[in-house]
Amino acid sequence: MPTLTPNEIEARAADWLAQRDSGHWGASDVTALDAWLAADTRHRVAFLRLQASWAQSDRLQALGAGWSHAGPPPRGYWHAAPADRRAQMLLALRPARASHRPTPRSRGQRLVRAIAMAGCCALLLSWSWRNYTHVDVATYRTAIGEVRTQSLLDGSQATMASNSRIDVRLARTQRDVSLVRGETIFAVAKDPQRPFAVAVGGYRAVAVGTRFSVRRDRDDLRVVVTEGTVRLDAPHTDGQTSPSSLLPAGSVALVHDGSVLVRSMALSEAKQLLDWRDGWLVFRDTPLQDAVAEFNRYNTRQLRIADADVAHLRIGGSFRWDNQDAFVRLLEAGFPVRASTHAGEIVLRSR
Repeated sequence: MPTLTPNEIEARAADWLAQRDSGHWGASDVTALDAWLAADTRHRVAFLRLQASWAQSDRLQALGAGWSHAGPPPRGYWHAAPADRRAQMLLALRPARASHRPTPRSRGQRLVRAIAMAGCCALLLSWSWRNYTHVDVATYRTAIGEVRTQSLLDGSQATMASNSRIDVRLARTQRDVSLVRGETIFAVAKDPQRPFAVAVGGYRAVAVGTRFSVRRDRDDLRVVVTEGTVRLDAPHTDGQTSPSSLLPAGSVALVHDGSVLVRSMALSEAKQLLDWRDGWLVFRDTPLQDAVAEFNRYNTRQLRIADADVAHLRIGGSFRWDNQDAFVRLLEAGFPVRASTHAGEIVLRSR
């Protein structure tokens, strides 16, 4: 049996409906219609569609085959029409169907739109993935004798002491800083979803929004907290997790040879440990060798201690770190110390 077109199928369905309503309809017609409907799903769809249209008798009467008078045709006009005319009237009720065969131009337009849509989706996915995985990386450093406050991209601030360096990595879920050398005071922008961690020698000082400083002296570490709370995580050893230390404001944590010592002091005293940002070094019963090491952090002209007696002298007071000469004069005036300059350095020895 040749394959019928959609229009031919609908015409045949209209014939069946018109014949069924003509009054000349018997058992053999029912059998033939059932066989035709079962032969192809398209037959059943066309028949049901036209049957729904046929049920709208008011519309069929309004169509009135050949009716040209004012007002609707009289009742019974539909049934009085010949079967072929009723089939034509049924077909006239079909909803207009757009052709599914695209013209070359429409195919080209759809192809262009599809390509454009795919490009937009690709750009959107690329942008979303970049923002999800993007990491801002930066390195900041200061020269000897320079103190500088650096704004970070997350809104935090880092005040860097002389001869310091930090490496910063800011991601969507975390903020990591590595203190390579020196000392830095961090004023951390609050962001509970992104903890702020400063790593030094395997240790991590972690905060959400607070102020604290981290200092590195070779393998030693000092953390001073002046606002909020900082958690100091120790490195893992032999697969074991070391306990963390919680440092509230006024805490000073000292790490030496793998041991952590935490001291609590008045907040004003803790802040004085960070007076270097304002140009001052504060000593309290400090061995002279430690005081000399502090001055040497901020000056290219170095102080050098020549003997142990001078190294163990203890001093106190506040001194400008950019005024070595005043510090040396005080030592010579108040302590058994003699200073001499050799090859660009100041040598301190006992008198």
